[in-house]
Amino acid sequence: MNLGAHSSDDPAAQPLRSDAERNRARIVAAARTVFRRDGLHASMASVAREAGVGIATLFRRFPTKEELVAAVFADRMDAYVDAVGVALDDPDPWRGLAGFIETACAMQAADYGFADVLTMTFPTAKALEKRRDQAYEGVVQLIGRAKAAGRLREDFSPEDLVLLHMATAGVVNATGDAAPDAWKRVVALMLQSFEAPARGPLPDSPEPRALYKAMLRAGQACSASPEPGRKESTTRR
Repeated sequence: MNLGAHSSDDPAAQPLRSDAERNRARIVAAARTVFRRDGLHASMASVAREAGVGIATLFRRFPTKEELVAAVFADRMDAYVDAVGVALDDPDPWRGLAGFIETACAMQAADYGFADVLTMTFPTAKALEKRRDQAYEGVVQLIGRAKAAGRLREDFSPEDLVLLHMATAGVVNATGDAAPDAWKRVVALMLQSFEAPARGPLPDSPEPRALYKAMLRAGQACSASPEPGRKESTTRR
């Protein structure tokens, strides 16, 4: 999107030098590897090591972790939005919703970093958040269609899908390579609990504002730099 021309002396208007562009591409590729393996709590220093560049070089290209996360997961978020579109095109509302949930959770299971992205929010990563909002609007439509068809329990809310992503991220993190398909059982159990008719009433879902606050707090914790000299966590490896 062109938001206006830059003046010729604006650094942002100048193309990156070839070596700078190579460094940027190397950093993004390295971050994709590190975040997929270790999740978003991996340090910027670990990304720099994986890329084979100095930490100063990394921060010149990506001054904040949120900017790096946005660059790494732009394509994954696009695929997530596309999955909503595929589900909306399905003439069977329940099959569309269930298929989207299975696809989204499979994306989480394949990438620890994306598992985290779906349970956090990054207000300064405008493009990433815009795509998330687009996906949310589509999911609301999916939920409404499935309820109108009598296949989804009436007390299901969009916040329940966020909770499902949180649960999936937790299972993926806990099981890792030891039981890599455990998430599939959890998702199948959850889908069966979503179907109408409901066996009984549910407790109230979290208020949207409260859930957003939780996602924001998780994103802020992820973006915080570790203390100098602190040993990095290896729980996801």
